[in-house]
Amino acid sequence: MRVFSGIRPTGGLHIGNYLGAIKQWIELQKKADCVFCIVDWHAITTPYNPKKLQKYIQEVALTYLTAGVNPKKSILFVQSQVKEHSELAWLLGTLTPVGDLLRMAQYKEKSSQFKQGPGAGLLNYPILMAADILLYQTDVVPVGKDQVQHVELAREIAKRFNRRFGRVFKVPEAQIPKIGAKIMCLQNPKKKMSKTGNPKGCLGLFASEKEIKEKIMKAVTDPGKEIRYNPTKKPGISNLLVIYSGFSKKPVKEIEKEFRGKGYAEFKQSLTKLLIESLKPFRQAKKELSEKQIQKILDNGAQKARRIAQTTIFQVRQKMGLNAT
Repeated sequence: MRVFSGIRPTGGLHIGNYLGAIKQWIELQKKADCVFCIVDWHAITTPYNPKKLQKYIQEVALTYLTAGVNPKKSILFVQSQVKEHSELAWLLGTLTPVGDLLRMAQYKEKSSQFKQGPGAGLLNYPILMAADILLYQTDVVPVGKDQVQHVELAREIAKRFNRRFGRVFKVPEAQIPKIGAKIMCLQNPKKKMSKTGNPKGCLGLFASEKEIKEKIMKAVTDPGKEIRYNPTKKPGISNLLVIYSGFSKKPVKEIEKEFRGKGYAEFKQSLTKLLIESLKPFRQAKKELSEKQIQKILDNGAQKARRIAQTTIFQVRQKMGLNAT
């Protein structure tokens, strides 16, 4: 079984990235052939600072490694180091109706943020994501809820190609975590936690103890005092319960029982202690792993990724009647 997943380097990663994606990867790594990518071509589909891009790539790689991605077991690389991603995206774009792209929820949401209108890269984002996945003959794609629609499109593109040209691609399946698939903003629990959203509502994986305490203690809760999971009526405390469950590995029901009759302040203090301890390895690793070490791992990963990607592209070119040499 092969697994593929990736994260955009658009800023320091947060606890939502960890619970929604990276935490799954570590378990899958034990039983599957894993390919983990830093998708920098996806990062440039929205406004970004070119001077900070390499810094963010290093931070994402550092996060992967600290969380437990083992470069001896898994392939870890940067998307733009493997040119076959862009080649396959172009080829798959010839099979993808524009209407399918215009229906993507993420495109509708992000395109409204552009005063002059979005670039074509944002519209074609799902095609590039499909290329990322299909290039490695992927069986399973661990994603958060917001990316499931993109995986569905990748499945449809794979089926369409196989029907028209002959079988080349596996049809991948999305895998959504049972807990933590979507962590919400600490200041607005009706919006997803985001690297580019409200900085007060986003808790980074490399946050200091002081920052963890401040953000959790000031996190928005709900009327009343009962610590109970109900995303509709109590979105604030429900979000904090999901975070607590994700890091403690305790079911939400067990946490509710543990804090029955206790107030929000006591719950937040306990969550703060849990997060300070859980995120300690990330703070330590930032001091220990050098840029040179990280770059060597990424370069080695890119070499391994290219070998798989080149095999797929060769087959695609043959099937489409293109020069395959």
